[in-house]
Amino acid sequence: MNEHHVGTLVIGAGQAGLAIGYHLRRNGLPFVIVDENDRVGNAWRKRWDSLRLFTPAPYNGLPGMPFPGPSSLYPTKDETADYLEAYARKFELPVRTGIRVDRLTAEADRFEASCGEDVLSAANVVVATGAYHHPRIPAFAATLNGTIYQIHSSEYRNLSQLREGGALVVGAGNSGAEIAMELARHHRTWLSGPDTGQEPARAGSIPDRFFTPIMWLVATRLTVRTKLGRRLRDHFLDPPRGIPLARVRRKDIVAAGIERVGRTTGVREGHPLLEDGRVLEVSNVIWCTGYAPDFGWIDSALPTRHGFPIHDRGIIASVPGLYFMGLLFQYSLSSVLVGGVGRDAKHIADHIASRQRTRKAAITNTSLDGYVEDETGGLRFGRLCRAQSRAGFETTSQ
Repeated sequence: MNEHHVGTLVIGAGQAGLAIGYHLRRNGLPFVIVDENDRVGNAWRKRWDSLRLFTPAPYNGLPGMPFPGPSSLYPTKDETADYLEAYARKFELPVRTGIRVDRLTAEADRFEASCGEDVLSAANVVVATGAYHHPRIPAFAATLNGTIYQIHSSEYRNLSQLREGGALVVGAGNSGAEIAMELARHHRTWLSGPDTGQEPARAGSIPDRFFTPIMWLVATRLTVRTKLGRRLRDHFLDPPRGIPLARVRRKDIVAAGIERVGRTTGVREGHPLLEDGRVLEVSNVIWCTGYAPDFGWIDSALPTRHGFPIHDRGIIASVPGLYFMGLLFQYSLSSVLVGGVGRDAKHIADHIASRQRTRKAAITNTSLDGYVEDETGGLRFGRLCRAQSRAGFETTSQ
């Protein structure tokens, strides 16, 4: 297997990975960003066609580059994807697309990431794959009648995918409510699940222009360093639950003719069974039931809680050199938002820089004059060498 060396390996080229890349570069640290998608921003492009962000353009910028457009713009998912691609290009971030990390192992003084037939060796690793990995679909879905078309929200794009007949949307959070509103134009639609509440003002409305700055202040200031912030974090993570509706109002659901029903708990005679014993004979089921975290590919003693890493602002104390970005409530509510990852990225990049200085000082104190820091951020004996790999993982020097 081919082996390549980097100072810091960033896994994931979404908003979190690009933000950490920006701050690593500002700290003068060598790094490379890898992503399994073929193009930067594709994680957004693959979402449903009508998806828009819930925050206006001024709140969606990454460090060093405002999101383009007027202050009233609520970007589409494609506009968001194009912005991320432009961001990586503007700052010449070393992104390698089409590369999937299958396994990450911690060795004595480094990490090794298996990427197919190649192995990347790094002093530090930042896992920036976010909080949403595997679509969560209940086991009983497999027993639904084969004539019922089933799809998870991660694969839903538009109405053309559905069959004629009624549609049951399972999950009444933001994704479920927005997709249900779209379906209701052409299908009799049921929305299943508990009411998650709604924000005081509809996203994009005139009142929201005054309300958004207040919400953003709350989202950024209520951190895990405050008692109220920790309570809010636990509210969302123990166990994970839906957040209040941002764009769809309860009255919109009623006006669209969507019928609100309780939880979908099983199957009876091939059809969805509700918690009140009612059976719905539908032709389509859209699972808006969220995602399950998956960090099983990290082969180390990673402490977890409800499947998420136990960390301090993305730093894993028990595994030095391992970091996470883009987790739900990593530091505050804004940690999972496009415009909120910059603060977390700076904190982690500064920590990596501090760790690198400590490593260099440790070598200096041993008086091993023959050791030098090489272009990968590692410490090697003798002359400084630069090598380019056959797989294109050229060392990036800042």
